[in-house]
Amino acid sequence: MTGTDATAPSDPSGVDLRSDTVTRPTPAMYERMRRAPLGDDGLDGDPTARELEALVARTLDKEAGLYVPTATMGNLLAVLAQTERQGQVLLEATAHMFLTERGGATLAGLAYLGIAGTAGAMDLDELERTLRRPGGLRTELVGMETSHANAGGAVPPLEHMRAVMEAARGAGARVHLDGARLFNAAVALEVAPAAIAGCADSVAVCLSKGLSAPAGAVLVGPTATIERARRLRKMLGGTQRQVGVVAAAGLEAIETMAGRLADDHRQARRLAEGLGAVRPGALRTNTPATNIVLADLPAHGPDSAAWTHALREHGVLVRAWGGHRLRLVTHRHIDTAAVDAAIAGFRRAADTLLG
Repeated sequence: MTGTDATAPSDPSGVDLRSDTVTRPTPAMYERMRRAPLGDDGLDGDPTARELEALVARTLDKEAGLYVPTATMGNLLAVLAQTERQGQVLLEATAHMFLTERGGATLAGLAYLGIAGTAGAMDLDELERTLRRPGGLRTELVGMETSHANAGGAVPPLEHMRAVMEAARGAGARVHLDGARLFNAAVALEVAPAAIAGCADSVAVCLSKGLSAPAGAVLVGPTATIERARRLRKMLGGTQRQVGVVAAAGLEAIETMAGRLADDHRQARRLAEGLGAVRPGALRTNTPATNIVLADLPAHGPDSAAWTHALREHGVLVRAWGGHRLRLVTHRHIDTAAVDAAIAGFRRAADTLLG
């Protein structure tokens, strides 16, 4: 049920739709990891990590890159490297950086402020008002996210992203992009990844979401920003020594895995359509732009915890995304058979929970 890839996890519990982070490295990644040139990334530098940094920077048309353990650290370093204390960072109100990562504000000495938005795109009028508000905190950084995790993998149009960047620059602020799933967004918009990255000064890209690398992220931006971020990474404990063992998988991910993301998007649309037909009107789904499906449950029925438990009993792993919402994410190990099994599992769970 988890796909035909030889490296797919043999999960006896069934179809794992909890996240696209559950993928296993490809055989080519394992081989590249085995023969990767290594060095001490905290001393003279790890050659494989440096190669990955250069590749991602080149791919996104930025001057320099920095390999980090997680995209969360990449986002935090982008904030720390581009701001001064006692200012503010503006983010769309449901952005991952705002809802999940704003504890970083305690390190940065900044206030994180949410700007209302629709489908992950912040309201431009409210953004302008906030940037120009007299007596308010100085805005140091404006952040965007694409694809947008909490908006069901929505992808803001490039025109919107350019407008955000223009507004930020007009107010003397810099722009950072949480591009954890930037390559998914590029596939959805049918543009080169660099076209999206061009809407921000710095970008953090995750290698383990959809691209199947086992870990890691890369922060890219101007050379001065990345040099400062490299120093800050050491302060945060992010130096990883012979990290080329893992960075090698990231090289393979960037070079070979983005081209297959359209398959994940097709499976997500098929999954959403199938779930919508399980109990029409009772179980509602978004129309996914990328690989994330949000399933809204009947408001007066069993909650998402009950559904996740019932679905697990029927061989489907999902995540609760609120009291009456589930999130399902397609990835390399989810093929047509897995989608069919997931829909069947939902049907059986609905019979159990809704009668």
